[in-house]
This record gives sequence, C-alpha cells and structure tokens, in this order.
Amino acid sequence: MYEGLYIAPYRASIHREYLRQHDSFLLLGYSDLLGVPNPAQFYMLELYPALVDQFHEWHLRLGLEHPPEGGFRCC
Repeated sequence: MYEGLYIAPYRASIHREYLRQHDSFLLLGYSDLLGVPNPAQFYMLELYPALVDQFHEWHLRLGLEHPPEGGFRCC
C-alpha cells in the first residue's frame, strides 16, 4: 500500500538512476575492451562470467551497434 504512495511517483527516476550506475559499473569493467587501461582488470576477471549475460544489452544502450573489437561475440 505504501509503495504506491511513496515510491510510484519516483519509479521512473529511480530506474533511470539504476541504469546510469549500472552502465557506469559495466563501463569500468569493460573499459579494457574499449582501449582504456583498467587498473582493476585483475579483480574484474572474477566478475566477467556473471556480467557476460548483460553485455549485449549494455553495448546497445551505449549506442554501439556491434560489440567492441576484442570483446565478447554476442551479435
């Protein structure tokens, strides 16, 4: 009941902020695929298997029609 009163008017902005933060995190994780040196690349190796499912949606949201060169093949 309270969700409709308090959260519903802000649901779109909350989701937009979530996507912005999620895209920033994926950009940090996949920055080495875009040619930007990643200082946390060694630690991101553990997260790649969990993030590979979201890779296709991420690069389409960034406006890249095809995945970056040297990246995962998804299209």
